[in-house]
Amino acid sequence: MNATMEARLPKGMLRSLRLNTTPGPWRELEHARWLRPLPENTANKITFALLDTTLLGQAPARPDRMRAADWALRASTARANGPTPQLAHLCIAAHTDPQTGNGLCELDQMARTCGIPPAALPGALAQLASTGLLKSWRICQHSEDLHWILHTLP
Repeated sequence: MNATMEARLPKGMLRSLRLNTTPGPWRELEHARWLRPLPENTANKITFALLDTTLLGQAPARPDRMRAADWALRASTARANGPTPQLAHLCIAAHTDPQTGNGLCELDQMARTCGIPPAALPGALAQLASTGLLKSWRICQHSEDLHWILHTLP
C-alpha cells in the first residue's frame, strides 16, 4: 500500500490463494466499502484503492520500523563480525524454530534472503559457528538444503 492507499497485488499471488476466479470476496469487500477496484489493472497485477482510512494508523511509521529493524540487527548479531555474518545471523534466526533452535531452508533461498551469492554463504556460516552464534550447520549434497542449529543462550 502506498501513501494514497492504493495497493497492487500480483495476479500470481491471487491465483495461489485461489482468489483469481472467484469474484465473491472482492464484491463483498467492495460492498462493505473497504476497497474499490482501479482501472490501472494490467495483465500481471490488480490495482485497488483501500477505503478504510484506519489502515494508515495501524502500521508503524517508517522511523519506527527503522528503529525496530536496527534494534533487532544489533541485539541478535552483537558477536558477529562484519555486515555479511550479521545479516546471515539475523536471517537464520528469523527462519529458526524457536522451540528447538533448528532450521531448514534451501541454500539458494537463504543466500537470496541474506543478499549474498550462494558461494559466500558457507563462509558466513563458518564465521558464525566460530563465534558461537551457530551450534552447527551443514549443506545436504543431494538436495542442497541448509540445516542449522542455533546456539541457545542461557
